[in-house]
Amino acid sequence: MTFSRAFPWVLVLAVLPLSPAVAQFGGMPGMPGSPGMSPGGFGAPQQPPRACEQLLTIRDETAKHGQAIHTAGQKKAPPEELCKLFKTFLSSEGKMMKGLEQNGATCGVPPEVLKQIKASHDKAAQVGKQICDAAAQGPRPAGPSLSDALGTTPMVPDSATATKKGQGTFDTLTGSPLAR
Repeated sequence: MTFSRAFPWVLVLAVLPLSPAVAQFGGMPGMPGSPGMSPGGFGAPQQPPRACEQLLTIRDETAKHGQAIHTAGQKKAPPEELCKLFKTFLSSEGKMMKGLEQNGATCGVPPEVLKQIKASHDKAAQVGKQICDAAAQGPRPAGPSLSDALGTTPMVPDSATATKKGQGTFDTLTGSPLAR
């Protein structure tokens, strides 16, 4: 399988597992269904802590970068562009992991989410390294043509042979056997 055929599948396997982990981000104080809400849902919801708001912002930013990689993969972008996108995605994902390590318990994020994001980050880092290695190699040189391999030059038929009359199905190297 060639790089261009395999890349969209690798991309989906590396970036999209992040989605279920990010979707589990919840249970923050002040959000519906969380411990900070008053019973019965009445009353003004509490404002989530500042650290939790920052985690949500970083989560959205990471998802945006992941979507940019997905879109570029569908458009079959060159490896140089994909390498840049992966670097920004991995940086954003690293910020999100750091924020989860520091404030995950405060914001009600289950520890499994951090484990899933770390596993996803490791896979994305491997794919990003492969893509950046491919980008560093540059475009592959075109191989020799058939005429180069055979040691001949391509021949273009001249107009005299192309317009010669009498050529047909029964013509042979010495002429038409029907004309003899």
